[in-house]
Parts: sequence; C-alpha cells; structure tokens
Amino acid sequence: MVRIRLKRVGGKKHPFYRVVVADQRAARDGAFIEQIGTYDPFPNPPEIKLNEEKVNEWIGKGAQPSESVVYLLRSAGILPTLETPKVETPKVETPSG
Repeated sequence: MVRIRLKRVGGKKHPFYRVVVADQRAARDGAFIEQIGTYDPFPNPPEIKLNEEKVNEWIGKGAQPSESVVYLLRSAGILPTLETPKVETPKVETPSG
C-alpha cells in the first residue's frame, strides 16, 4: 500500500520533516516515491509547505495519509476537518419489579 508520511531529516534535537509518498514497507527514512512537501515544527507557528495538487493527486490514486500527515493536511486547510460521528449507546432495559 502507498502511504503519505513524514521522513525525518535535520540534526540531532532539531527535526525537520519531508512529506513523502512511500511504500508502506519502506523504512521511515528510506526509499520514497515522491516528495510533496515539508514540515518544520520549530517556528511558532510551525511551518507547513505542501504541494496541494500533488497531495490531491496521490490521495485520488489511493494513497493513505498517516495520522500525523492527516493532522498537517487539516492544519493547512487541504483536508476538511471531520467531526467525529456521535455514537448512540444502546438502551439497556432493566427488569423492574
């Protein structure tokens, strides 16, 4: 399966991430298919640069974003923020008497 995920680069205690499209079986910092953006967590606010066309193209092809990338995509306004569906709890009838 193809995933959109973060690849860590940068120095010790100063991470910098590249948003890449990679095979799920590849190592975190290993081979990737294409780089589609960057994420720098140190500035305030964090700097997120994404190629929106490439992101939509890969998601359209079936690539699954990781949890951290979904957060970045929502922060950048590329993915709509989805509300969590309300789960109705089943009513349990208690015998009275």
